[in-house]
Amino acid sequence: MDLAELQALAEQERSKRKSIRVHCCTSTGCQAANSLGVKENLDKAVEETGMGDRVEVVGVGCMGFCGRGPLVQIDPMDTLYEEVTPETAGSIIHALNGGTAEPVQGDSQHPFFARQMRVVREHSGKVDPERIEDYIALGGYQALHKVLYEMTPETVVQEVSSSGLRGRGGGGYPTGLKWATVAKMPGDQKYVICNGDEGDPGAFMDRSILESDPHLVLEGMAIAGYAIGATHGYIYVRAEYPLAIKRLQKAIQQGKKYGILGSQVFNSPFDFKVDIRIGAGAFVCGEETALIQSIEGGRGNPIPRPPYPAEKGLWQCPTLINNVETFANIANIIKRGAEWYSSIGTEKSKGTKIFALTGKIRNNGLIEVPMGITLREIVEEMGGGVPDGEVKAVQTGGPSGGCIPASLLDTTVDYDSLIKIGSMMGSGGMVVMDKETSMVEVARFYMEFCRGETCGKCVPCRTGTVQLYSFLTKILKGQATAEDIEKMEALCYMVKDTSLCGLGMTAPNPVLSTLRYFKEEYLELLKQPQNGKVPV
Repeated sequence: MDLAELQALAEQERSKRKSIRVHCCTSTGCQAANSLGVKENLDKAVEETGMGDRVEVVGVGCMGFCGRGPLVQIDPMDTLYEEVTPETAGSIIHALNGGTAEPVQGDSQHPFFARQMRVVREHSGKVDPERIEDYIALGGYQALHKVLYEMTPETVVQEVSSSGLRGRGGGGYPTGLKWATVAKMPGDQKYVICNGDEGDPGAFMDRSILESDPHLVLEGMAIAGYAIGATHGYIYVRAEYPLAIKRLQKAIQQGKKYGILGSQVFNSPFDFKVDIRIGAGAFVCGEETALIQSIEGGRGNPIPRPPYPAEKGLWQCPTLINNVETFANIANIIKRGAEWYSSIGTEKSKGTKIFALTGKIRNNGLIEVPMGITLREIVEEMGGGVPDGEVKAVQTGGPSGGCIPASLLDTTVDYDSLIKIGSMMGSGGMVVMDKETSMVEVARFYMEFCRGETCGKCVPCRTGTVQLYSFLTKILKGQATAEDIEKMEALCYMVKDTSLCGLGMTAPNPVLSTLRYFKEEYLELLKQPQNGKVPV
């Protein structure tokens, strides 16, 4: 396929579209609420009303407002329906023919939607994730063609560097610098790995991208392969994401069919093969060296660095590892330019970030916002605040992050600001807590998670997380003393400073942040004074 054929296919697909498109969410969350039954009845209603000449029903990915699903959206009217059931679905089609719709009509201009800035999720909820033609009709794979025929690998790396994009997996390492490092490494064989092992409790950003717009990720990976000199890519996805895996498999097959993946991409000398590797659900495999061990067929244990994967990674070859959201930014950077992308966000945190907004909040779901927005804008305006009461804390960064008190809600959401107050961006989990939440319970919940997910290779993480969990349990039972809190805090720093990988290094963060901002809750749970003396 050449450029003319790509553009002709896009135009042909656009010309076939009906004047009215009924988008029905078929992502995992909505499927759990029987959105497949909703779509089936939407199709039946189109047939019954004889509106097939101007109305088409399209199964799409996540629209974001997960707490109100299943969602159905009508284009071009931009009408949104919430909590649609199979029984009420047909009335939506009848409403297009002059009838009345039974489902609740949502507000597409609600702050939850209006405050978002969609870059990665630009086509989520609009493109059919199981049809490459639909993606191409929206401009898909034009960025890949552009780099192959108009740019050198060096200029691609420079464009990504100039954009200011930082890794969205949690660490925030400059993406262009990582690409440049791998590109400079000698060797005939290099690899690209997409880390889709999203394991944070409450996080589902990467799953949603893979389910909603898989070709966007594949295009980003292929561009990266061209830029660093790699001909083979792997997508590592946890087994708990069967729909994402299914849609990725179909997307890869379709890419091969059109000559966009595989040998001689777009009739160029560039080859790029993509395979999927399915993880068994170990949280530690989100760490890049453990992930590599798993792809190679071994146990997912981290290994000491250096050497880093950029030098010796998969099968000892130079390897580029980025997460799903990072790759999903690449096509837009190439199409619209580094200057456009770097104009979004803050000086040191460019672009947008996707968050899974969950917890004690009115409006939960996926949001994509520009870096630099405040936590208050996200929680109170977009999220609608706590249903009954006030916000007590916001936990960001998953088990690796921290709990931010309500007094710091005016903090801007960017890499450096969150680290400064004892939390981190992480992959994008954001859990809101109300006044009824016990922060000591929260700390124990995350420590229980880390205790269960440690690979056990290094002693500080293997035994330290168990001891920290024991301390927290002792405190919650009212059996601890002030001395126990001092010992627990010292242990936190020991685990952070001596663990082998990021799991252990960050596991104490929820404990340390709750001690920093909510220490009175710990003190209230200590042993009561006996004989007028406070136990130590």
